[in-house]
Amino acid sequence: MQPSATTPAASDPARDFAPGDSALGEAPAPSAPLPRWPFILIGVAAAVIGLLPWLATGMRLPLQNLWAADTMPDDMPLVLLPFSQYQLSTIASLLVVGAAAAGIAARALRRRTPPGGFALLVFGVLLVDVVAIVQTATVVGAGLRDDDWSAFYLTAVLAVAILALLVAVLVLWLVSRAPRAGAVIGLAIAAVLVSGWIHLLLAPDPVFAGEPAWLWTAVRWVPAVLVGAAIAWGGVDTVGRVIGALASLVIFWVGPALITAVSAAAGTRVLAREPAEMLDYGRSVFGMALTEPALVGPPLVVAVCVAGVGLIGRALIGRSARMSDEATEA
Repeated sequence: MQPSATTPAASDPARDFAPGDSALGEAPAPSAPLPRWPFILIGVAAAVIGLLPWLATGMRLPLQNLWAADTMPDDMPLVLLPFSQYQLSTIASLLVVGAAAAGIAARALRRRTPPGGFALLVFGVLLVDVVAIVQTATVVGAGLRDDDWSAFYLTAVLAVAILALLVAVLVLWLVSRAPRAGAVIGLAIAAVLVSGWIHLLLAPDPVFAGEPAWLWTAVRWVPAVLVGAAIAWGGVDTVGRVIGALASLVIFWVGPALITAVSAAAGTRVLAREPAEMLDYGRSVFGMALTEPALVGPPLVVAVCVAGVGLIGRALIGRSARMSDEATEA
């Protein structure tokens, strides 16, 4: 008897199951696919969640050094992204965290995703993010002075936003579609940027960014906990997963240093018209941030400890489940 053409979820087990998604290595029971239309809404919602910290600030464009007219902060126009040389890492955080949320949702719904559903989800994310970039670039371009430096400034910030969007799409694909080793790498990239997202969400007004002190101390360790949890979820029981775990730790080591260097160099006004000196300064900051034990050591230790505890707990749970199954069969 031939399988029915009206049951795609049952006739395509490869799409419903990815190696490593079951502790026992057996494909889960197939599920009926969802309709296509909710997936574009999921993508839109995830992208909006990514932008949420900026939306909560009131969306006032940061003051611009090259603005054509003298304007008070409260009179700056409304924009969907904080275009500024001082907010480059924030722009990346807003785009990448939303994409990671979409990737997590897509992975959770993978066995119920209809043909074309994932493409609609990606389209939903891109729709929001591209509109945000275009709207902000248009508003900023209209308000800047009409000179070469203004054009260079806008082009540079726009290039950072586009690069961040490409990274966001990569994270979305890794988290949602790659094997667990690749998904762990995607989650690590998002974890590096999540602290900036949390800071903006919890303290939209910089005046209150340091209070209460205990909260910001806790926020400091969130990326390390997320990276460790991702490694524990992915496991280290295959060569690929070991490589994925090590790669995520390298990303967690190098990523914050790179963000620090770019932020420091781009935020130095005295070097704004000296690109070569700005690059040298950024390179020196990157080297210091990458090799300073007090900065690098504690977060990596926390990530490794969280991963170790998670892996041990995962092994104990798996062992308990196997013993229970053996007892049931006996």
